[in-house]
Amino acid sequence: MSTAPNPLAQRRVALVDLLDRLLAGGVVITGDLTLRIADVDLVRVDLRALISSVNEDVPSPWEGYR
Repeated sequence: MSTAPNPLAQRRVALVDLLDRLLAGGVVITGDLTLRIADVDLVRVDLRALISSVNEDVPSPWEGYR
């Protein structure tokens, strides 16, 4: 029994094309970092960031702050 090869497995996407697709829709990055010694939390950093492209449909939120 043979299976047909997956056409997407051999497809290569350039990094710039991948970034263009991600920024067109927006990307949300979240993360937590805790520095701990002997079960004592010393530093905690929470990260939440929205990365998106800016164009005529989605203007920059900093447009009026020049």
